[in-house]
Amino acid sequence: MPSLVTSRRPALGFIFITLVLDILGIGIIVPVLPKLVEHFKGGSVEAAAHTLGFLSALYALMQFLFAPVLGSLSDKVGRRPVILFSLFGSGVDYFFLAFAPSLAWFFVGRMISGITGSSFSAATAYIADVSPPEKRAANFGLVGAAFGLGFILGPLIGGILGQYGLHVPFVVAGCLTLANWLYGLLVLPESLKPENRRAFSLARANPVGSLLDLKRFPAVLGLALTHFLICLAHQVLPSTWVLYTSYRYHWSELQTGVSLAFVGFMAAMVQGGLNRVAVKRLGEAKSASIGLLVATAAYALYGFATEGWMVYVIIFFGSAAGLTGPAIQGLISRSVGADVQGEVQGTMTSLQSLAAIFGPILATGLFGYFISDEVTIKIPGIAFFVSAGISVLSLLIATRYFKRLPPQATMPSAMEGAEQEAEPA
Repeated sequence: MPSLVTSRRPALGFIFITLVLDILGIGIIVPVLPKLVEHFKGGSVEAAAHTLGFLSALYALMQFLFAPVLGSLSDKVGRRPVILFSLFGSGVDYFFLAFAPSLAWFFVGRMISGITGSSFSAATAYIADVSPPEKRAANFGLVGAAFGLGFILGPLIGGILGQYGLHVPFVVAGCLTLANWLYGLLVLPESLKPENRRAFSLARANPVGSLLDLKRFPAVLGLALTHFLICLAHQVLPSTWVLYTSYRYHWSELQTGVSLAFVGFMAAMVQGGLNRVAVKRLGEAKSASIGLLVATAAYALYGFATEGWMVYVIIFFGSAAGLTGPAIQGLISRSVGADVQGEVQGTMTSLQSLAAIFGPILATGLFGYFISDEVTIKIPGIAFFVSAGISVLSLLIATRYFKRLPPQATMPSAMEGAEQEAEPA
């Protein structure tokens, strides 16, 4: 007789709540992690910027190596056990960092978190499992919506808790993540059908091999490059936001938390609402192009903004850049079969991690150098200008490959006929 969990019908609501709680824990530590590193570096913003860049790169390197392993493993054993393993490891890591006596512990902690924090490949594969092909782009937007909702409360909580001690948010994040793990253990059902499972292969789980394996899908290869460049440009935000706003606008932890909460709110609005409307009326290709145009303008404006209030205006209009990711993911997902969704989504996560290896080092390096005494003219927004340039390049590449897609991929999904939505929780 099947257990209660395995007998439940898979639904997007389960994975959505799991992602929200997971991202909530991440959001709590965002306003304080750079400050804690800055504390260990003797209060030097320039030194903290470089250290944060390497910490982020180490985390991303672990994700790059292990995301395809977990993604391919989820094709064999199912999405549920992989997600639960990742959540438990992340929860333990938060406690590890909470009591770290030195920066050396942070590097060890980031390695652990990078290995166990590769659950998004399984989560996106879970969404692909329970979504009909023509609805995947819209449902992938739930990942962005979960990110947004988690970041509405997370940074606010982190900013408030940070006033009582820089270590306190890590303890709270650990408790929330382990609660999330317990929720998944008791409630989260399996989504992968037995007939869609396949044997685990180390060759397919090899991150380099999985990237090379994309050559089997020419359209995916071009879109994957676009995905990589989008992620590379985006790294300027998580890697420099706290240091940049603290340096240029003299924001406190609470002010930074409020700004990130607003980012989360706008992301939720775009991914939970605007994304579905745009894909339905414009199709994935046009939605992605509009998002890239907005991203280019937003990055440039962040670099030029001289007053803190300007940042909120840019966030409001620039949030439409969030149309790009789900649209690209939807096109990629529709180009491969059901039995390789975990592998392909794991590869996409590896590309994102690869961008996160080089992106933070590039962004924090540029920021740290152009605010240092080594330069005559200080340009604190230089990293944002570079991201704007990368976004232009990704738009040019995407436009080229959109022309190779089948007509139905560029047409509004409303013209494809009425299809049944994935069943809600």
